[in-house]
Amino acid sequence: MQNYSGEEGLQYHVQIRPGDVGKYVILPGDPKRCAKIAAHFDDAKLIADNREYVTYTGYLDGEKVSVTSTGIGGPSASIAMEELVKCGADTFLRVGTCGGIDLDVKGGDIVVATGAIRMEGTSKEYAPIEFPAVADLDVTNALVKACKTLGMNYHAGVVQCKDAFYGQHDPEIMPVSYELLNKWEAWKRLGTKASEMESAALFIVGSFLRVKVGSVFLVVANQEREKLGLENPVVHDTDVAIKTAVEALKILIEKDKNKR
Repeated sequence: MQNYSGEEGLQYHVQIRPGDVGKYVILPGDPKRCAKIAAHFDDAKLIADNREYVTYTGYLDGEKVSVTSTGIGGPSASIAMEELVKCGADTFLRVGTCGGIDLDVKGGDIVVATGAIRMEGTSKEYAPIEFPAVADLDVTNALVKACKTLGMNYHAGVVQCKDAFYGQHDPEIMPVSYELLNKWEAWKRLGTKASEMESAALFIVGSFLRVKVGSVFLVVANQEREKLGLENPVVHDTDVAIKTAVEALKILIEKDKNKR
């Protein structure tokens, strides 16, 4: 592949080099969340800021760790993961927001994704549709343990991933409304926990690159509860999801240290 950065080892989009990041990386979508996450690290420093990609690196329990924002959706998230892996990262925790689907899932809850429905485009350029988008078991177990340790109200299960935000929220007006509505009903009947936009791509790219990937989300609200007139709190503070991801990272670091 042609080197577009003009410098050997410098990654074109994220603008980092080998050695700039730790093996453990938290992946928020929003660049503005990076400083908030880095505040949980020791001696955190801004490494790069380019387009939607902001990277900080610091230390957690003595281990080098990083946070890199990915922007919204699978295309930009897959670029971030590809370039981070080239710089030495091998364990990823996606942290962000989602909308509840299953009626038990409320705003303010935490969702840990065990797998993802591939209703997006990026993963199709990596794997046939028959190949499942599944989270790494070690990362998922660490996230669940973190939820329990912190006393979070959490749900672990399958999430749905899409590319079009408004295809979910205004499906009736879309030219392909018949497909969007019918599939949404299928996801509900199958007990899908929530809808978001990155995990399917990240899980598939992680499988291809042989790295560990997991996802944790704050539930902002649940449109299905709203439709039925049920209590539907709307929550935007991502602190609970961030704290869960950081605690899970500590668990993974400790587990890896015990293997040495």
